Amino acid sequence: MSSPTVRRWAAACVATLSLLTAGLAVGAGPASAVGPAPAAAPPPTVEEPAPLPPLGWNSWNTFYCGIDEGMVRQTADAMVSSGMAAAGYQYVVVDDCWMRDTRDASGNLQVRADRFPSGMKALGDYIHGKGLKFGIYHAPREKTCDQYFGNRPGTSSNGYETRDANLFASWGVDYVKHDWCDPRGSVTEQATLFARFGSALKATGRPIVYSINPNSAHSNTAPTYPGWGSFADMWRTSEDLDDAWSTGCAPTADCFVGITEALDIIEPMREWTRPGQYNDPDMLMVGVRGSLNPTENRAHMTMWAMLSAPLIAGNDLRNMTADVRAVLTNRDVLAIDQDPLVRQADRVRDDGEAEVWAKPLADGSVAVALLNRGGGARSISTTLGQVGLGSGTHTYRELWTGATGTTAGSLSAQVPAHGAALYRVTPGGVVTPPTGSTLVSAASGRCLDVPASATANGTGLVIWDCGTGANQQWTESAGTLRSLGKCLDAPPSAVAGTRVQLWDCNGGTNQQWTAQGDGTIRGVRSGLCLDVDRNLTANNTAVLLWHCSGAANQRWSRR
Repeated sequence: MSSPTVRRWAAACVATLSLLTAGLAVGAGPASAVGPAPAAAPPPTVEEPAPLPPLGWNSWNTFYCGIDEGMVRQTADAMVSSGMAAAGYQYVVVDDCWMRDTRDASGNLQVRADRFPSGMKALGDYIHGKGLKFGIYHAPREKTCDQYFGNRPGTSSNGYETRDANLFASWGVDYVKHDWCDPRGSVTEQATLFARFGSALKATGRPIVYSINPNSAHSNTAPTYPGWGSFADMWRTSEDLDDAWSTGCAPTADCFVGITEALDIIEPMREWTRPGQYNDPDMLMVGVRGSLNPTENRAHMTMWAMLSAPLIAGNDLRNMTADVRAVLTNRDVLAIDQDPLVRQADRVRDDGEAEVWAKPLADGSVAVALLNRGGGARSISTTLGQVGLGSGTHTYRELWTGATGTTAGSLSAQVPAHGAALYRVTPGGVVTPPTGSTLVSAASGRCLDVPASATANGTGLVIWDCGTGANQQWTESAGTLRSLGKCLDAPPSAVAGTRVQLWDCNGGTNQQWTAQGDGTIRGVRSGLCLDVDRNLTANNTAVLLWHCSGAANQRWSRR
């Protein structure tokens, strides 16, 4: 684990690099290397493709080159059925290994038909048909990562920028990950080729998020400079992120980083993040191979949200545990990441293993993270002044537990090893309510409802015409579904036909629910599904448990 001294060293390196590379020129590139490139229209005015940090999924962290059309389509399905799409995730990104090693006679990229027999246009159409957006991988040098390390021929964009950008636009691509997977190449050369492809994407007239990765085969500081935002929407700030709390990777080494090393590298770059331009500490490792424990998953998600980082999940969405899904779809944590002020948090205190991070929000609130980097539980506290809040009484809510309160001086928490507490603190106002959504029955179009907003334990749930009341807003936390401060509950001994109810949250498995790929919601303890009684559709029809069948009265969607 890096020390505060190493972290200060990283900040000095970034400052030095900023001075060395200020005024870096970005040159023009050669024409298409094979045949005439398709004619490009005059550069149009293109809408901002990413006014807030992009949310999505990428195939690399879990599948590497083991990708195919069926798996990607299933993932798009799962993004919708799991509630990820309803929570704001949009992009389905196909990473490396989708293309053949050579171009066709006209100089066009070729899809691997053995893996994607319908072609990329059809895949993009399928993803768009789900209300999602389509992303794809490319490389500016001779080879992609798989081609480079596999010692195979490559299909770089160098010299083909206009042709490749137009091809991607014709496929309906909404996001391009452009990956410099080559240990050669100065910052100047990288900036030249990245900028050239960025210009070609803009010239298509299609709003395409442009994500660049200058760091695939470099040390963690050498290729970093503050000019990436002049031609890219997001840019990697370090080597690849490993599924580890810490790898012990030194700041100057060419090695994968853990969560803590990634934080140390990105922290001094905070002034580079702004609306439409994002430091990218790499894709999320939440739920990838099960290497991070639940506490580490929550801390990982906490800190990426505090950074206003792009949140690109890398797990298998088709087989998420309830805990992983709850972490990725926590609406209140996502709201910190998606705050329109788009500020990267500042590490306002660093005690070695205990840290305090603060992030101002657009409504005047401040997000505060108490991070425990160490291997044992510890109490961490901060004063309101330290996180940028003035005097007076402030309200707060902890966004993982839902705990609320008021304070006039400080915040403190007992934070587990490798954990984080995340607060939203509102000056002198009311506690910001959790961000929820309705659960809509596919059979009737009516919503899961707490009758008359009653909060007594044992209140039976019904369906009712959808409205905006809090009694139809359901938030997720650690696998539970919550409304009006209580949990969706089935009695511990529940059998098929038992009515579901509202009850004090107690952490029991009878209050934990898992979204299935077919839209059903299954009780963890009972194994039974949330069901509208006898497929009736009238207001006030009871909601109960029944054997899972996938029928319309058991399918739910978020709205």
